[in-house]
Amino acid sequence: MSQTDNAFRGWRLVFWPIRRHELPKLLPMFIMLFLICFNYSILRNLKDAVVITARSSGAQVLPFIKVWAMLPGAFLATMFYTRLASRYNLERVFYLIISGFLLYFVLFVFVLFPAQDILHPHYTADLLDDFLPKGFQGAVAMYRNWTFTLFYVICELWGCIVLTVLFWGFANQVTEVAEAKRFFGVFTIGGNLAAVAAGHVGMWACNTKFHPELYGSSSWEQTLVGLISLVVFSSLLTMAIFRWLSVNVLRYDKAYLKHEEDSHEVAGKVRVRKKRSLRESFAYLARSRYLLYIAVIVVAYNLVINLVEVIFKDRLRLLCPDPAEFHGYMNYLTSLQGYISTVMAVMISFTIHRLGWTFTALITPISMVVTSAGFFCFLLLPEHWSIGIAGLFSTTPLAMAAIFGGLQNCLSKAVKYSVFDATKEMAFIPLPKESKLKGKAAIDGVGSRLGKSGGSLIHQGLLMVFGTLIASAPYVGALLLVMSGAWIVAVRRLGREFDSFAEAEIQDRADDSSSTEEEVLVQPMTTDKPLSQSI
Repeated sequence: MSQTDNAFRGWRLVFWPIRRHELPKLLPMFIMLFLICFNYSILRNLKDAVVITARSSGAQVLPFIKVWAMLPGAFLATMFYTRLASRYNLERVFYLIISGFLLYFVLFVFVLFPAQDILHPHYTADLLDDFLPKGFQGAVAMYRNWTFTLFYVICELWGCIVLTVLFWGFANQVTEVAEAKRFFGVFTIGGNLAAVAAGHVGMWACNTKFHPELYGSSSWEQTLVGLISLVVFSSLLTMAIFRWLSVNVLRYDKAYLKHEEDSHEVAGKVRVRKKRSLRESFAYLARSRYLLYIAVIVVAYNLVINLVEVIFKDRLRLLCPDPAEFHGYMNYLTSLQGYISTVMAVMISFTIHRLGWTFTALITPISMVVTSAGFFCFLLLPEHWSIGIAGLFSTTPLAMAAIFGGLQNCLSKAVKYSVFDATKEMAFIPLPKESKLKGKAAIDGVGSRLGKSGGSLIHQGLLMVFGTLIASAPYVGALLLVMSGAWIVAVRRLGREFDSFAEAEIQDRADDSSSTEEEVLVQPMTTDKPLSQSI
């Protein structure tokens, strides 16, 4: 830390702690992350608008999708990624996975969405709605609009596989701890700027009028086609930048070349024992206390945000039943979240350097507890209090609930994308290469899904008992406090181990440097030959 402080002082330590020779590696990665996060923000808002505002649907469909569609999809995607990583190098895996996503998005907007009335089984779904209890309406809606359910799963996997596993895994492989403390803060700013751009683009797209001369039978379908086309274009540009980076920079980068050697050794072992490749990923979590702490943090975050988010979107669905209006409101929150995240991300490098990893990682759980408590307090106020407070602002209680829920949703994600991701990814860096590869794949590919699926199972059980999401809100709030406490404990314990890893690495570098200096000083004195004989 002292070396970095000596090289960067004042504003540069906060805003741009980058050396000139690092720019050929940093700038392409920065642009790649910007484009991937831009696509993620576009797809995240689209999937919610498509699924929640569909026929006979609502926010109650989300818990069922996340358990019965997302969890199997995450396991299959993780298995597919593990197989590809054991057979091919990083560059080819990157191209194959992104190309698969793009092929599906094109298929959806030009085939599946236009044919939804033919493909969706509305008749049998209506029979199930009449026969099953009210708590099963979400499951029926998932079945009724199955093409939209599949679209939701694929869009969610973009964030899980492309952003988390591919890009951040790649970033971990080509950076060291000393670089990551400076690079990751800059990367976080890029991701937040992408959210701002995606939010404004989404709001503009939702406000466009219907043009009969363009493809699409409605303004909403034309908006969908335009946004997906933009996602395809930016993804192709991402692959082109990654190709340039691989050819012109990474082939000369020592950290990347060392990782490639380690990857070939690991891949050779996996080829001998192919059936153990996925099981080994989960075995690392059970054998490593360090990885278990990271898993608890990831599961807790996804559980907490899922518990609150579903109830918020249930209120928003009542306020904005039209898909364009719903999508526009979510894009407004995305843009606002990007602005807040950018301001916070500017300070993350300074915060990590001055206050440490543990303090920075605790910002996320504490801020989520505070904002969630405010949302639930307003949601559970007596009805006459809600009407009175809403009257002071010349609005309705439903609109006030959407405002408070939007604020909670916005702040939670702003902290997540500015602080949580950076600190979580830094926690993987001190691990050995094999543990980093398989442990990260298990935590990011499946651990996050377990958190979301766990929250969804809780919502499903409460729906069976109470019938509606709003009736189960008090019990959701109580569980949220319990999980937040476990999250905070895991961060504090992981922080102690991370600091010990970092100190050991600094000590090893100091020892290597001192031994190298001694060799240079001793080398001219080792020969006992006369000068003439040496010549």
